Amino acid sequence: MPARSPWKPNRPLFIGLAGGSGSGKTTIAEEVVDRLNGRVALLHHDAYYRNLPELSFEERTRVNYDHPSSLETELLVEDLERLRTGLAVEQPVYDFSEHLRSSETIRIEPAPVVVVEGILVLAEPELRSELDLKIFVDTDPDLRLARRLERDLSERGRSVDSVIDQYFATVRPMHLEFVDPSRRYADLIIPEGYNPAAVATVVELIRSRLG
Repeated sequence: MPARSPWKPNRPLFIGLAGGSGSGKTTIAEEVVDRLNGRVALLHHDAYYRNLPELSFEERTRVNYDHPSSLETELLVEDLERLRTGLAVEQPVYDFSEHLRSSETIRIEPAPVVVVEGILVLAEPELRSELDLKIFVDTDPDLRLARRLERDLSERGRSVDSVIDQYFATVRPMHLEFVDPSRRYADLIIPEGYNPAAVATVVELIRSRLG
């Protein structure tokens, strides 16, 4: 795929925020949105998990959701291209307890800055080529696992055993195969996960790009 031309001030600034599951990237992305007050649209890569209603629930639980093939990245790329031209998009809503897309969507309006966050944002060439600024959040594995466990228990209706089993079966192997190597594409690496200084750095970087 040919490289896109460098970012110019007369079009949206597209930022990719990647890192392992539980690295703190979503928290950073949401705080950037808050700090820049209405100038940032946020899209979540994991909202674009493929919808597989033809599979039984048991079959859906066995899907490797940490592999790039589990995501409909081509739809996300189409949505980014629409946002780039000034058109709103309907971001899917994914039900993690049922492993299915909801019938609802979230309307995302075009904005001067578009942030896309997800574990595989920098691992996908087609998606990566859409990005003007690429950021990787680097966090210790034990902290990432603890955060993932807390999130999946409280927000996604999972059991401790299922979270741990998934971590060793797919999360860790896919992190080593796809997520961690994608850091080489980053323009900026944030060490030690979320911290206020990191957020301030990203915000100021965006402001400097926007003038």
